[in-house]
Amino acid sequence: MKKTRQDQYEAFERATKQRTTQKYVLRLYVAGICTRSEQAIRSVKEVCEQHLKDRYELEIVDIYQHRESLKDAQVVAAPTLIKQLPLPLRRLIGDMTNKQKLIVGLDLRVSDGQ
Repeated sequence: MKKTRQDQYEAFERATKQRTTQKYVLRLYVAGICTRSEQAIRSVKEVCEQHLKDRYELEIVDIYQHRESLKDAQVVAAPTLIKQLPLPLRRLIGDMTNKQKLIVGLDLRVSDGQ
């Protein structure tokens, strides 16, 4: 069955609405309490608050405190941010201070006024 323009428009509208209500599940792996870890935490939280207000869960994992979780998560460097939901799973590794990189990596869209 061939889709009409109206069907395509309605599908697009549903996808857009779902995108703005989806809950994000994120896990940030950091290496102890150091300047780089603190900057990563601050930057990720700021992006989440600005673009995902009340729609995200952020777990921060210190790799020195929880070494057992590294193998399961396949973390090879810190900081590493893993977006578990919504799919697809994404991994961002390294400098988290570049907020534009975080926005693109998390597949967030910047709306007018933000």
